[in-house]
Amino acid sequence: MTTEAPQPVLEILGRTSLRGEVQISGAKNSALVLMAGSILCADKCTLRNVPNLVDIKRMGQILTSLGVMLKQTDDVLEIDAKNINPTEAPYDVVSQLRASFFVIGPLLTRLGTARVPLPGGCAIGARPVDLHVRGLQAMGANVSIEDGIVHANLVGNKGRLQGTNIYLDYPSVGATETILMAATLAEGETKIENAAQEPEIVDLANFCNAMGANVSGAGTNTITIQGVSELHSVDYHVIPDRIEAGTFLVAGAITHSEITLTSVIPEHLAPVIAKLNEIGCQVIAESDDGKIFGGNVKSQRLRIVPGELYGTDIETLPYPGFPTDMQAQFTALLSISKGNSVISETVFENRLRHVAELQRMGTNIRVKGNHAIVQGVPIISGAPVMATDLRASAALVLAGLAAEGKTTVHGLHHLDRGYENLEAKLSNLGARLKRIIPSGS
Repeated sequence: MTTEAPQPVLEILGRTSLRGEVQISGAKNSALVLMAGSILCADKCTLRNVPNLVDIKRMGQILTSLGVMLKQTDDVLEIDAKNINPTEAPYDVVSQLRASFFVIGPLLTRLGTARVPLPGGCAIGARPVDLHVRGLQAMGANVSIEDGIVHANLVGNKGRLQGTNIYLDYPSVGATETILMAATLAEGETKIENAAQEPEIVDLANFCNAMGANVSGAGTNTITIQGVSELHSVDYHVIPDRIEAGTFLVAGAITHSEITLTSVIPEHLAPVIAKLNEIGCQVIAESDDGKIFGGNVKSQRLRIVPGELYGTDIETLPYPGFPTDMQAQFTALLSISKGNSVISETVFENRLRHVAELQRMGTNIRVKGNHAIVQGVPIISGAPVMATDLRASAALVLAGLAAEGKTTVHGLHHLDRGYENLEAKLSNLGARLKRIIPSGS
């Protein structure tokens, strides 16, 4: 009988003011798809501002299994996909990372064949790949699913996928990215209508264009891709992580602390900033050293000046609406804000599971369907809590910062998927927290 190794927990002593500056890391959700997109190019690609995260390591394992050569130095990742082969990506890694499915579009359009297991990731609701599959089929691919493996091949004597018009029933980020990448090397023009508009889509389009692709309209609901025969090497800076930035803004608000974020693109945070202003905080954009990211976008600093917190209503929506990835963090914030709030989760049906853990800390939240009805309380108390997904883990850390006494957060493997050095960054701001292996576990 084997005994599982004890898992670390995060102990947080709350009610401490924060102050200082925190630098925001590169965007996880952008870096992952750019890593997959590097398969499109037979030359070496360099990605900069790549965060050091478990999910990034998993995507690296998937690329390596396909014959891609990787070399990482700090936040710089060199990728050489010259000798790529269409062997099946390893299921044990794919099952833990939904973004692993992104390799199907680049593999298919460059090699004419792809075999990718159905993906995994956080258990936050149904995220079917049917939109990806239908898009590739519309471009002339033969796609089938057998024993949990998606097989895709070019049909007939056509050497390339064929450009076409594709309408997405839902503005899926993943499907938009898959089709966009596949279309870069397709023959003719591909138009994606009802496309996702997230900043990570724009970053992918800028990355592909920097390699010689011809993509226009990214950031709107119609993206047009003129296929080219090949792409060339690129040296590219990943945009900052808007969700990490939003999480630190909430950290300032929930602890009534003035803190400054550097390396931020404020436009990516418009709905988050608007809600923080509504709740009673001021978020002020200031110039910084002006780092240049893909698409010649300059970074700025964001300073949050907290005020008295008041409830508000939030509904998650595809970008440019309020991001589902910030819903859990705002649930924690609104739980200690005066008055009542209603949070409606419209993107993922299982994304209110953190409420049960927040209730253990003395919050007054009821769940009715996809709505969380929050009545603000003046004080919450530390408790042992369990993270249920990536953003829920961040919400519990934020609640711990605001709570009276000690909070112990379990399930840190979720946190490590998406936040680079979160404890160190919070400690540098003055938070009292430490990661430990509990005795007797």
